[in-house]
Amino acid sequence: MSNLDPRPEEIGCEAGGAPGGPEPGGAVVEIITARDVPLGGPRAMTVRRTLPQRQRSLIGAWCFVDHYGPDDVSATGGMDVPSHPHTGLQTVSWLFEGAVTHHDSGDNHAVVRPGEVNLMTSGAGICHTEVSTQDTTILHGVQLWTVLPEGHRESAGRRFDHHVPDPVVLEGGSALVFMGSLLGSSSSIPTFSPLLGAEIRLDPGALVCLDVDPDFEHGLLVDAGDVTLEGVTVEPAQLGYTGVGESRLTIRNTGPTPARMILIGGTPFDEEIVMWWNFIGRTHDEIARYRQEWEAGADRFGRVDGYIGHDPDGLTRLPAPTLPTTTLKPRSNPHPRARTD
Repeated sequence: MSNLDPRPEEIGCEAGGAPGGPEPGGAVVEIITARDVPLGGPRAMTVRRTLPQRQRSLIGAWCFVDHYGPDDVSATGGMDVPSHPHTGLQTVSWLFEGAVTHHDSGDNHAVVRPGEVNLMTSGAGICHTEVSTQDTTILHGVQLWTVLPEGHRESAGRRFDHHVPDPVVLEGGSALVFMGSLLGSSSSIPTFSPLLGAEIRLDPGALVCLDVDPDFEHGLLVDAGDVTLEGVTVEPAQLGYTGVGESRLTIRNTGPTPARMILIGGTPFDEEIVMWWNFIGRTHDEIARYRQEWEAGADRFGRVDGYIGHDPDGLTRLPAPTLPTTTLKPRSNPHPRARTD
């Protein structure tokens, strides 16, 4: 998905901190509240964005978390994102309901469906389109990005990967592990740094204790239900963050209805990055060059075939926003320990 902010904020982060041990009595939980971002147009579909924020820019290599729906597409217009570029990242698409067509300049064409992860690697540059299908009535899901490390961001190439995880049955719930490993289940999706991504569902009153990697920091995005993480309430659309050093996380559904959430995690990302619009680079000059090349139709991004938007008179290619007049600089990411003040 594109970042359609007309004035995108520059987002940078420096290396995290040194890992530390767990807090006495269990994990400390930091609450990250979403901000609403319209995806453009008079019938704009609105997403709830928890990463990046000034509070925290990264969880592991996860750098972008958009949560949307359930949206009645007859009212919102659904998803219709014309050709737009990416550099230095992987997009991770995960749906709860509805379907989205995907076309990219690596000549990959797919339909994103609920319970099936679709990952696009940009490498040095790619462009793609995303459109909710004509038979979609309700659209509901998450769009995530991960940063490519320095050693792979130019060499990873354009690729598209798809995986259908087998459900893991829990006492009082279930899980779908779409990135990394959890609960004895592993995803075949390739990553370039240690990562975890999973959908977790809990029945009313159910509790699950997850054994997790203590080298990872984690974020729990609640989609629905009355959820507590380590006894701390995480409201729907909020992200509960726990830092490194935790080997077990306890999640409970305290309410009368089923709960659903997305758990992400990874080792703290130890490189400085600059993130602006749909580009991730390392310096202002890189970002400016990517923008100039996109506007010039350079070979770096290629071209997309197969895009059919909802509006026959609409744009087929998104123009880049104007760069800010100030120099884009990396922003310091807090140490990988949860803060409650």
